[in-house]
Amino acid sequence: MDPITLVTERLLLRPAEPGDIDAVLAACQDPGIQRWLPVPSPYEREHAEEYVLKIIPAGWREDRQYDLVLTDLESGALVGSAGVGRAAGPEERVRSVGFWTAPGHRGQGYAGEAVAALARWAFTELGADRLEWLAQVGNEGSRSVARKAGFTMEGVLRSRLIHRGVRRDAWVASLLPSDLGLAPQVPYGARATYPARTAG
Repeated sequence: MDPITLVTERLLLRPAEPGDIDAVLAACQDPGIQRWLPVPSPYEREHAEEYVLKIIPAGWREDRQYDLVLTDLESGALVGSAGVGRAAGPEERVRSVGFWTAPGHRGQGYAGEAVAALARWAFTELGADRLEWLAQVGNEGSRSVARKAGFTMEGVLRSRLIHRGVRRDAWVASLLPSDLGLAPQVPYGARATYPARTAG
């Protein structure tokens, strides 16, 4: 698939360019990014070059991971990155969403704005019927973004992620086309109901 661009109220979501390498390198020095995301540590220039010049283009070319950088419409500053990837087989129409925000640009709603735009694109252009967000338990910033983008928290997946060689529990949340007033590609069946759990 050819890379796309999306424009929101404050952001341009676009393919990464060689000129983004320095900004990606600077952002990924952040202890918060290294604490929660599977980026190399220490994060060297070669890692930023590989991400911008190889990993992102390969994801688009192979039609499996659609990452974009987030830039401020007014200043052009790189404020983060966000993407949608495959979370299951193509017939299941389940995609995952991930994102990071550069230090100095957090708490301004950029990630939520980007995720909302990517979600609508994933439902209308990729044919997704479910978007999933996963993050290590404790990553409150990421959870806040997911909630603001309309995701419904579903629970904890025990030992779901491996980070720095250690298994970690993960929060999971989902967003459906119907949450945005869109029709699903595959019709919904009856929703399950579960009895309340009791101690005992």
